[in-house]
Amino acid sequence: MRIVRGTVRAWAAVLAIVVAAVVATAAAAPGTTAGAGAAPGAEDTPEPEGGTVDGFAIGHVPAALAEGAEVEASEVSFTWGGVDFTARTWERALAGGGFRVELQVLVMRAETLAGPEELRAFLAEYHERDAQEWELEEFDHRGSPGFMGAAEAFWLEDRGVAVEVRDSADLLGREEVRRTALGITREEG
Repeated sequence: MRIVRGTVRAWAAVLAIVVAAVVATAAAAPGTTAGAGAAPGAEDTPEPEGGTVDGFAIGHVPAALAEGAEVEASEVSFTWGGVDFTARTWERALAGGGFRVELQVLVMRAETLAGPEELRAFLAEYHERDAQEWELEEFDHRGSPGFMGAAEAFWLEDRGVAVEVRDSADLLGREEVRRTALGITREEG
């Protein structure tokens, strides 16, 4: 009987350790803001799927870009043409070396971005497009006016604040650009 009792105790100890590890892992799971060390009663709040960029939550990222060994997301800030940019990019490592940018979310800030037409003219220059030949249709982003093309959607969130979603490699398709754009929301606070 001693062997049986000792074996049961040993397995009970192993089970307790495994349960404790699972609970600790769940409490510290990535993608939540609460967890280990959170105030009692605090609920886990999931992070936006694509993170945040300059005050905007990216709620949808195409499945083809789910971060893995070959896809990396990064953020950079710069100024071009008097407009301040903060950009989140998703890049894929290529088999032969190097990277290809597949998706960009750009937040732009400048007083010159006063209306949708000014934004369109600015982006035509920035992307080196002929503004007259650039095929765009009107795009409504949750009440904010903008435009959508074959590989991009952009809108004026407020006077002086604009957002663009761009399928840089023309691989994701128009519907994924639309879904990604509509998944972007301004953060509260």
